[in-house]
Amino acid sequence: MTPKLVIIGSGWAGFYIAENIDSRKYAVTIVSPRRTSAYTPLLASAACGVFNFYLAEDSVRSKSRKKLRFVKANVTGIDFDSKTCRCKPAFDNDTDEELSAFDLDYDMLVIAPGCVPNTFGTPGVEEHAVFVKNVSDAMKIRKILFDQLEKASLPSMPLEKVKELLHIVVVGGGPTGIEMTAELDDLAHKELQDLYPGIGDKLSISVHDIAPNILSAYDKKLYEYANTQLVRRHIEVKTNSHIERVEKDCFYTKEDGRIGCGLLIWATGNKNVPLLEELDVRKTEKGLKRILTDSWLRIFSGKGEDSLYEGVFALGDAADIDGTALPTTAEVAVQKAKYLVEVFNSASPDAASHAPFKYHEKQLVSYIGRRDGVIAGKDDEHEGWTGRSAWLAWRGSNVSWNRNLRSRVMIVFTWAMNYIFGKEIAKI
Repeated sequence: MTPKLVIIGSGWAGFYIAENIDSRKYAVTIVSPRRTSAYTPLLASAACGVFNFYLAEDSVRSKSRKKLRFVKANVTGIDFDSKTCRCKPAFDNDTDEELSAFDLDYDMLVIAPGCVPNTFGTPGVEEHAVFVKNVSDAMKIRKILFDQLEKASLPSMPLEKVKELLHIVVVGGGPTGIEMTAELDDLAHKELQDLYPGIGDKLSISVHDIAPNILSAYDKKLYEYANTQLVRRHIEVKTNSHIERVEKDCFYTKEDGRIGCGLLIWATGNKNVPLLEELDVRKTEKGLKRILTDSWLRIFSGKGEDSLYEGVFALGDAADIDGTALPTTAEVAVQKAKYLVEVFNSASPDAASHAPFKYHEKQLVSYIGRRDGVIAGKDDEHEGWTGRSAWLAWRGSNVSWNRNLRSRVMIVFTWAMNYIFGKEIAKI
């Protein structure tokens, strides 16, 4: 009988496994509240009109994956003894009584539900900020931005209110926040000047981070370079900034009090999904709560020091290897997913018969706007580099993140059209 493989989550890890698993060997079911998988490094570009939204995500359902069973639901609990997942249908504001909870049985289980944005308990963030987690968020960013530009264009709008409406705030000085800032600055510097004469040049961007530096994962020389370049472009960089609360048209910091804004993008911090609270497994004790696995990505049970749950694996942002603190990045998730696919598709799918997983660190690369970027050095002896070559490397990585050949071609084609004719952001 074909073993039943259940995958929890349609993010980087879960989607890669579903895409590449041998469907002749397994009856695969993927359970996720989202029917698409977002290419998160592409969201900032899509939000700012570099290419269309559909290129920043892929559908779980596909003609090439006919045997894959997709279930739109959240897993709320797992009974490891009976090998059962408890699921709740994921449809917003749907009160249909027929959509009741149900169970899914498994022979093998992959837990990869990812994370959710961490608001750190800051009042008003959930209600008034926009996150950068999926294409719906990218669409919301673009809609709010253009709504504020149209409001600012009204003849009756006072100048002071125009400045607040066109003040964009990005909370988070990591790669996601800085790349979002860079794409917004490019848009403001080019297209918006022509689309909104007399208004576009009043748009301002601020970056707020509680840390002492932006892009702190890079060496000092690189994050200082990035900071200098952003400030030179009149982007306000506020480090050591403690945000106390967010309201509809403003936010408050401990240092500066009330600051008006028309759009606040929350691009900092992750926290675990509710499922992790319910699982009887070993978890990290500090920082982001994550499931602990051994080097073969197998889950430790909560019953004993070395006790493992049979046929259960965890990866992605929701998991970490015991004794090896790896970052919550797409690269880590994909490398782990590739490893598991090789194990599952092999002649001997018993993980213990394979070499343990080993992460191969790649150089960090981030875009900072105006065809400029930073790339971390290969090791302590190399400082890394900046400039147009770093931007080109970042653009190249954008293409590689999208695993759909048709979408890759469309991304490159759109870049060429943008270069020749400019972005069609007013039409899309």
